[in-house]
Amino acid sequence: MSQRLLILLLAALFSTGGAGAQTKAQPRATTARGALDAEELNNIGVFKRVSPSVVHITTLSVQRDFFSLRTSEQPSGTGTGFIWDDAGHVVTNFHVIQGGDRATVTLNDQSSFPAKLVGAYPDRDIAVLRIEAPHEKLPAIAVGASRDLQVGQKVYAIGNPFGLDQTLTTGIVSALNREIESVTRRTIKGAIQTDAAINPGNSGGPLLDSAGRLIGVNTAIYSPSGASAGIGFAIPVDEVNRIVPRLIRDGRFIRPALGVTAGPENLAKALGAPKGVLLVNVADASPAAAAGLKPFGRDRSGRIVQGDVITSVDGQAVADLDDMLSLLETRQIGEKVTLTVWRAGQTRKVVATLGSSD
Repeated sequence: MSQRLLILLLAALFSTGGAGAQTKAQPRATTARGALDAEELNNIGVFKRVSPSVVHITTLSVQRDFFSLRTSEQPSGTGTGFIWDDAGHVVTNFHVIQGGDRATVTLNDQSSFPAKLVGAYPDRDIAVLRIEAPHEKLPAIAVGASRDLQVGQKVYAIGNPFGLDQTLTTGIVSALNREIESVTRRTIKGAIQTDAAINPGNSGGPLLDSAGRLIGVNTAIYSPSGASAGIGFAIPVDEVNRIVPRLIRDGRFIRPALGVTAGPENLAKALGAPKGVLLVNVADASPAAAAGLKPFGRDRSGRIVQGDVITSVDGQAVADLDDMLSLLETRQIGEKVTLTVWRAGQTRKVVATLGSSD
């Protein structure tokens, strides 16, 4: 028997089920399951309650054709945000809208609205937009607290990773008080680290606790590939809740200031000064000048004239200018602060009334 004939006979045998009987193929019966467990029910409940407050943000940039000089709008980026109040304020990351000429906000029901920039604070990577939408479409997110978070707490992230809107991921608080860098290269202190999957497009979205309350704004991931590697960071909500009202009220964040300029860290080492804010300039008529602070300088012969180093603010140590600016941001213009000041080996305390950074 030839090989070709054998193959044909085998094919015919298998196609008829071996005995000419037709193979029976019916849908499988489904297996009943019990009730969802408590964790699953909470996951579902949190998503149903909070997802209507989460929005998709698309930024557009105007591009001009080199030859025709015609302009067109092209998508330049996407991200996530959340509804802050029923006045239409939407909070997101500054880097989500950075470089865009226009932004569009898409709500949970897929309706879209043009957004206007209300204010931004790049040092903390926070921006506030505003849309004109019916109040019933603007359920404000519930705001929690970050000061009492504990490592191990359950967290949720809702966002639009890779443009896939309304995506829920879960995880835990992996660590607290991390430091990350903002777009201005200022340090954002107190960041929340989480292993909830955060990918490009999640930026600006809410990090939630198990009660569905906002505890942070997802802002960065640590990943060599650019995708989630189980290390994400969020700006703590206590910081957000301090900055956003000022942006809504003033359109910008005006930092309380002392009116000083600090020298570099290596200068402090060279001069044998302690860690702190070494003053190289004190502005005339500034809060620092009124408090009697003096900068380092040189006399006519070129010798160093001892100045002041601010080592703490209201009893909290400051290792450098960034530390001091972060502390001053938590105060109000016109508020009095007690400074611990070092000069020529002597330490003293002075009281200064904070002015405006403008």
